[in-house]
Amino acid sequence: MTRLTLDDVYEHVSGVCFKTGPPGQVGAETEWFVEDRRSPGTGVTIGRLRTVMEAAGPLPAGSRVTYEPGGQLELSSLPRRGVAAAHAALAADLAHVGDHLAREGLELAGRGTDPRRLRVPFFQLDEGRYRCMRAYFGEPGLAMMCATASLQVCLDIGADEKDAGRRWRLAHALGPVLVAAFANSPGNGTRSARQVIWEGLDRGRTAPVVGEDPVEAWARYALDARVMLLRDGWVPDPGMTFREWLTGGAGKGKPDLTDFAYHLTTLFPPVRPQGWLELRMIDALPDPYWPVPIALVTALIDDPLAAEIAAEATEPAADRWHEAARDGIGDPVLARAARRCFEAACDALPRLGAPALAPLVDGYAERYVRRGRCPADDEPLEAKPGGATVPAGKEE
Repeated sequence: MTRLTLDDVYEHVSGVCFKTGPPGQVGAETEWFVEDRRSPGTGVTIGRLRTVMEAAGPLPAGSRVTYEPGGQLELSSLPRRGVAAAHAALAADLAHVGDHLAREGLELAGRGTDPRRLRVPFFQLDEGRYRCMRAYFGEPGLAMMCATASLQVCLDIGADEKDAGRRWRLAHALGPVLVAAFANSPGNGTRSARQVIWEGLDRGRTAPVVGEDPVEAWARYALDARVMLLRDGWVPDPGMTFREWLTGGAGKGKPDLTDFAYHLTTLFPPVRPQGWLELRMIDALPDPYWPVPIALVTALIDDPLAAEIAAEATEPAADRWHEAARDGIGDPVLARAARRCFEAACDALPRLGAPALAPLVDGYAERYVRRGRCPADDEPLEAKPGGATVPAGKEE
């Protein structure tokens, strides 16, 4: 394999990470904690989950099933044309999974952290990548890997370079509003303990990417990030940035393109370009609300009028990541931005061919956003796909 050059890095970032084309596809990755109704408080092993999922067979809409080190179950949808189709496909797969889990007394729980796994990390995957991550991050990494769950929205990069830059900047500006509006992991005086856990890790690979030019910003971010591991022997933290490895200054030889592509998978900023934009800052949510961030983000980025409103609304709140995690929609700057964004999204969804999702988004806004609240302000939620979710012990 030909050794990598700096030009190769920029070519890969431009041609692969920021590959442009007509936008419109929507995907999502939903992470869920799995609970045993017959033995509350005990962890469900990945081995048990795999047995259930093998019996479930292929999912009807083709979502990919994977597992996180703490036993979280992740469904990654196939990209669909339009948010209505994306929602329908993922809903079908979640219903299928929920039915098969229920036969074994298991259920999906949608929340950003599991306090029990925070107290006693339930680390179950012995693969080389995860062993290296555990060694690299230390104890904070155990909390991140074993006790957090998110909902990630995936949208196209953009039609061309100009459009890609606009969508990239808007996705970042929306970040704090999304953290605040969907905060669902209360703990230690914060609304989104999940976001706080991620912020407390290696900031060189978890902080937002800064820069107007997305290709330049992402290339610089990747080059300056520390190398998490060497796959040859699964060596954690070899003590160099990727830039140092590239220039041969670390005494580890020189990397090739596959090394750089793998390095990119070990970077976890709130917005990550992978040939599409992956928004990673949203706490996992229970049914019926998990579709809301997917619909909201798609409307605000894909619809031109809603995007214009969102860009203006989020400008005062674009750097309020810490306030978003701590205060949620209790922060007045974030609250004003969120209200305008939800209104714009509700107006845009019929234009995007998804009128049925507008009442759900509006219902979430009425229950939370317009009242200056987020799910973290609720009592513990009953969280399982297939039925309406209300605070435990209460009825709507």
